Amino acid sequence: MSTSRRSFLQTTAAGLLIGFYLPERSQLGAQATAASTPAKVNAWVRIGTDDSVTLMIHKSEMGQGTVTSLSQLLAEELECDWKKIRTEFPGIDPAFGLQGVFGSQSIRTGWGPLRNAGAQGRELLLQAAAQRWSIDKSLCHASDGVITNTANSSKLTFGQVAEAAAKLPPPTGVQLKAPGQYKLIGKSLKRLDTADKVTGRTKFGIDVRVPGMVYAAIARCPVFGGKVVSFDATKAKAIAGVKDAVQISNGVAVIADSTWAAFEGAKALQIKWNEGANAAFNSPAILKNFTEQTLLPGASARRTGNGAAALDSAAKKIAAVYEAPFLAHAPMEPLNCVAHVRPDGCDIWASTQMQAGINGIALQLTGLRPDQITIHTQYLGGGFGRRAGTDYAYEAIELAKAIKVPVKVTWSREHDLQNGNYRPASVTRFAGGLDADGWPLVLTANIACPPMGGGGSFGGGRGGGGVDSTSVEGIADLRYAIPHMQVDYHSVTGGVPTTYWRAVGYTQNTFFGESFLDELSAAGGKDPLEVRRRLLAGVPRMLGVLNLAAEKAGWGKSLPAGHHHGIAVVNNIGSFTAQVAEVSVTEGKLKVHRVTCATDCGQVVNPAIVEQQIRSAIVFGLSAALKGEITIQGGRVQQSNFHQYDVARMDEAPMVDVHIVPSTEAPGGMGEAGVPTIAPAICNAIFAATGKRIRRLPIQPQSLA
Repeated sequence: MSTSRRSFLQTTAAGLLIGFYLPERSQLGAQATAASTPAKVNAWVRIGTDDSVTLMIHKSEMGQGTVTSLSQLLAEELECDWKKIRTEFPGIDPAFGLQGVFGSQSIRTGWGPLRNAGAQGRELLLQAAAQRWSIDKSLCHASDGVITNTANSSKLTFGQVAEAAAKLPPPTGVQLKAPGQYKLIGKSLKRLDTADKVTGRTKFGIDVRVPGMVYAAIARCPVFGGKVVSFDATKAKAIAGVKDAVQISNGVAVIADSTWAAFEGAKALQIKWNEGANAAFNSPAILKNFTEQTLLPGASARRTGNGAAALDSAAKKIAAVYEAPFLAHAPMEPLNCVAHVRPDGCDIWASTQMQAGINGIALQLTGLRPDQITIHTQYLGGGFGRRAGTDYAYEAIELAKAIKVPVKVTWSREHDLQNGNYRPASVTRFAGGLDADGWPLVLTANIACPPMGGGGSFGGGRGGGGVDSTSVEGIADLRYAIPHMQVDYHSVTGGVPTTYWRAVGYTQNTFFGESFLDELSAAGGKDPLEVRRRLLAGVPRMLGVLNLAAEKAGWGKSLPAGHHHGIAVVNNIGSFTAQVAEVSVTEGKLKVHRVTCATDCGQVVNPAIVEQQIRSAIVFGLSAALKGEITIQGGRVQQSNFHQYDVARMDEAPMVDVHIVPSTEAPGGMGEAGVPTIAPAICNAIFAATGKRIRRLPIQPQSLA
């Protein structure tokens, strides 16, 4: 007897499964039919004769909702029928500007250009309709993909005039809608990518297959910066499916007819490495060096008032040293890239945050013209900054050029954790002083941290005067009205390649700064909320989210027995976010029960996506606060997979309440906004519960006992 999987589930789960319904794809985004002939109205908009509308999404979708929210911007001004929208990721085109996603900039940088592109498309369609009817364009009105002749109520669909519209010169000075006219912006529309992801239609980078493709895995030196001296591939080639082994810049690539065979072949390689100077590095020595640097004067990142003199005159002084470890990005989809290099062109398929960066690498490695390079952007199974790098694409392009056939390079989880680029470790030494009434008078911070882009495959240090601005953000730009502030910076190295990580410098520095401000509050006998309110009186949006989070959490009101609150606030990536964590510590065991978050991110495009991003950011930051740590021994990363680099599990995730401040300000970023404040909010709550300060992450169980 045979039975289908569906029949089996329906029969065996009858007592559990009541019903499950997936909406038709057409309800979320219609696909153009074979009969459709799409017309390119402008760089961003294609309209088919069947009235389907294809919007070009020039950023990457890695779960943050970009495909939907950017479509809302275009569709709002275009006045198309939302039910007939589909989306595509375009190749590299100067019309789209910088193609890449980092710093939560998709909405921020798309807010103006995409609305303008939609409005220009609308005006072209109206002009084409006016010409067909031989009337003035002012008599034409567009709504839901239909143009109406207001003089006689005649109608034309977008598809009927799209071809004519595409031949017209682009309009200038188009009029954009006022906020009160929005139909789509500000609405929690269903995500366009959900149905295809649930049904398995969505293609991630790891799903790519092209004709004639081979598979490759690369054996890299276990010590950062190490090089191949020699290798023997005899045992690797004896494995079924292995075709060859080729040395490339980053190590030795094993080529096979499947990913598994390539992985096994890479393990069987016998390689002699020159491990280099980094083999001497280990975590205790790195931390010792960083800590010693904070005892010395550094490059000046901020000078407000006179920190040294104010400390001398302070009525009360406190000091503390805070530490944060290296962190991996650990996206669920392993790094991968498919490349095909030919004499006349190069095609690259990648789940990347940085199309422009990969394009630059391809130009460099192949020597081809820009018009001969094609980047096929795929959906990303997580990025968090790691896929803004180009190292994995570099390997695929270099190898494809050498073997002259399409090749797919895939990193294993172990490769990703042990040969990646990491959020830098950091040490900050604080000193603070209070005035005679117990209010903060002075705060000094001495930061030792590798440049965020130093040694990594993307970016580099930003700023001047020896200061990497991303390494000091969250402290050097504190908005608190403390009369005297001094921030110094030391650019240090631990032999570990570093790069940007979700929320960048704010991830460690907000933990440092918000925790130390709580220490100052306690030293002065003040409520930490009241201290923040006083110091943020001149920053109304930041004060607004602080007050809203405190109100919604019930700050100062009675809590269940053993429960305590901690609070933190941050302004980063153009948004203001405050969080109140409710925790308990029972027999040395921490439980985060609830997190109340208030955010002011300016004009909201899709409120549901904002809430999703806040919740995901809180869980992401919680994982780092409770578990995240990359340690180095002998120049090697000691963690290899999730059994050693763990993440927060379902039973550890708190209830999360999100409150969005209505605003017509320009949009801020959202993907990273919720990460920085969760660790200090939890740690400040731990102090309220136990009287113990957490000055090093991840939170160690012994520090709670």
